[in-house]
Amino acid sequence: MEEPSTQPRKRGRPKGSTKSKEEREIETKMKDRGGGGVDRKVAVDEKYTQWKSLVPVLYDWFSNHNLVWPSLSCRWGPLLEQGTVKNRQRLYLSERTDDSVPNTLIIANCDVVKPRVAAKDHIAHFNEEARSPFVKKYKTIIHPGEVNRIRELPQNKNIVATHTDCPDVLIWDVEAQPNRHAVLGAADSRPDLVLSGHQDNAEFALAMCPTEPFVLSGGRDKSVVFWSIHDHISTLTSDASKSAVSAGSIIKSTDNPTIGPRGIFQGHEDTVEDVQFCPSSAQEFCSVGDDSCLILWDARVGSSPVVKVEKAHNADVHCVDWSPHDENLILTGSADHSVRMFDRRNLTFDGVGSPIHKFEGHRAAVLCVQWSPEKASVFGSSAEDGFLNIWDYEKVGKKNESRTRSPSDPPGLFFKHAGHRDKVVDFHWNASDPWTIVSVSDDGETSGGGGTLQIWRMTDLLYRPEEEVLAELYQFKDHVIECTSKS
Repeated sequence: MEEPSTQPRKRGRPKGSTKSKEEREIETKMKDRGGGGVDRKVAVDEKYTQWKSLVPVLYDWFSNHNLVWPSLSCRWGPLLEQGTVKNRQRLYLSERTDDSVPNTLIIANCDVVKPRVAAKDHIAHFNEEARSPFVKKYKTIIHPGEVNRIRELPQNKNIVATHTDCPDVLIWDVEAQPNRHAVLGAADSRPDLVLSGHQDNAEFALAMCPTEPFVLSGGRDKSVVFWSIHDHISTLTSDASKSAVSAGSIIKSTDNPTIGPRGIFQGHEDTVEDVQFCPSSAQEFCSVGDDSCLILWDARVGSSPVVKVEKAHNADVHCVDWSPHDENLILTGSADHSVRMFDRRNLTFDGVGSPIHKFEGHRAAVLCVQWSPEKASVFGSSAEDGFLNIWDYEKVGKKNESRTRSPSDPPGLFFKHAGHRDKVVDFHWNASDPWTIVSVSDDGETSGGGGTLQIWRMTDLLYRPEEEVLAELYQFKDHVIECTSKS
């Protein structure tokens, strides 16, 4: 495995910024005058205070977990236990340190409170500086370099892949790995498998195939690399609970646990920032990059692009997600602050990207987009502006949408999670508990270090069918009238 590079990456997450040179110069001048930093902190504090006052109204459940070191990625793992009022589930996150202690991959157990269980007073009164009682560390893996991205293998969720500042993809069997104590000078944990093939650092673009044990990666070498780890896995079909009690790793032991790629795909002209498999085909996938392009590939027809969408955005494209509900719909997020939706049957017009929708509710670079596993028209987006927005494209253009959203809100936006003070670098919908989301922010710019992990679920009054919600509220009509008359 190659050594992590110390070169700064171009991307604004987390070292540096995706803002233009001119924007950075303006910020520097403002700070030099002694006003910019203070004004920004005041604005952030006001936003946060206003949001916190609304937590009992907007959320069914909320948990805040302070992180000593920021986590650049967060992912839900397998469901471990089901209870009466809460479920226990695996949660993957990381610790990006200043090298005074090692960087780590963290495997945690999270108690997810079920819908309509948590008391409003309980979720409203939390200590922003404390750790959540619902999140308990289960195992620590000392990671060779910071963890930029975590992805779980759908065929066996004890297997995760990670990206760091090197050309390789690292594969870990989290149950077989020993629990480590992260102290200065401790040796790195040894990955169970290393995927080689990039010629330069591959830091963010990483995806696992939903139907086969295939892995995709993109990097600074402008390439997309495709691997199969099928030959190195002994019991892919065994369920997670059986694997957890097995005597050894489900990855076959070898003296030199490294495999090369099945294919290397060239077509981008700058760093590849994100990749995603087509949910219905293990051979089709897409990628986006700093060349502002969206490219569709098919491994069955060669290593050249099937479709290349020039100028999919007006700046670097940071993230992409392919709808699990409709294989024609693809989301992209960009440094131009927008999220765009493309239909792969009609991707371009006059050679330029032609999205079917543009969602412009962020005020900074969009870092992550993801479709909801529950409702086909819903997706989320997070950005450097500290917001995680929830959208419903079916609401765009609907007459009743104007009654339910503020005139200043963009079309399609129906929920704005404002619980983070700094850039929201990653989030993940919970497939085992619909409408529950885990999100992480890197709080270096607002607090000088650390991060925040939040687990939350909006009230179901916001997403259930309107007729159903009104019928429920009508049952409390007399109580509302009585309370209003007393006030």
